[in-house]
Amino acid sequence: MSQDDSTIYLNGSYLPRSQGSLSIDDRGFIFGDGVYEVFRAVDGELFQGRAHVTRLLRGLDALGIQIPGEVEDPGLLAIARSLLARNRHDTGQATIYLQVTRGAAPRTHHFPTPSVPPTILLYTSTFRHPEGLHEKGARCVLHSDRRWSRADIKSVNLLPNVLAKEAARKAGATEALFVRDGMLLEGSSTNLFGVLDGVLRTYPPANYILRGITRDVVLDLAAGHGIPTREEGIPMEELPRVSELFITGTTTDVLPVIQVDETSIGKGRPGPVTRRLQRALQEEMLRTGTPTG
Repeated sequence: MSQDDSTIYLNGSYLPRSQGSLSIDDRGFIFGDGVYEVFRAVDGELFQGRAHVTRLLRGLDALGIQIPGEVEDPGLLAIARSLLARNRHDTGQATIYLQVTRGAAPRTHHFPTPSVPPTILLYTSTFRHPEGLHEKGARCVLHSDRRWSRADIKSVNLLPNVLAKEAARKAGATEALFVRDGMLLEGSSTNLFGVLDGVLRTYPPANYILRGITRDVVLDLAAGHGIPTREEGIPMEELPRVSELFITGTTTDVLPVIQVDETSIGKGRPGPVTRRLQRALQEEMLRTGTPTG
């Protein structure tokens, strides 16, 4: 099935992707006024689906976007599963992209008055890991964090992230790691973990990072495997002492980082904690046909 032949869900209707269209007045297009989620699916079931819905609802509430009925659990999950089946993405691994914007209205900076129905879009894609990176490890570059101070909201307004990812691509790297006030925060589309003095560390939940679903799963898995953890950032000056580094995300899983700019991490290859958590996450995802939601 080609991408254009696939089925999408748009504002209450299932239709061919080639027939999907949005108003030029949609506030997601005009202002980046909306939120999104990316779900992972294994054999037609959503991994951590309810956690993604919870985060979506939190983002909608933070932006004051009216929550449409079909977005409430379990309606949204049912739509996602239906799309997977319609697109024959219910075997193997796939992703579901979901976006909700404030809707279409004449252009004003303030919210439309009266309010308008939000725009809801979902579509699915086949998922495949990039070859080799998870075995060999990735390179990253450092990037000054110029995002707004509500990075905890998964907003569709991602221009600083786009520019950071492009800087990484131009440098031949996989990811850009944001730095603010001398602290490593997260990647442009990932969360960041490092092993320092035998403790697995990651930046604590705060407005400067997105609290990733995979991030929380990895913290739980680490605790279950007896790996000491601490939700605490890593100062830039401590980077040369970090023995292992990895990034996480819905489509990243646990990806080892072996170099940041000119700094080699540990022995320059994926370390034992990273390998353990890679295996643990894969086992968690594949443990049953219905991973965790």
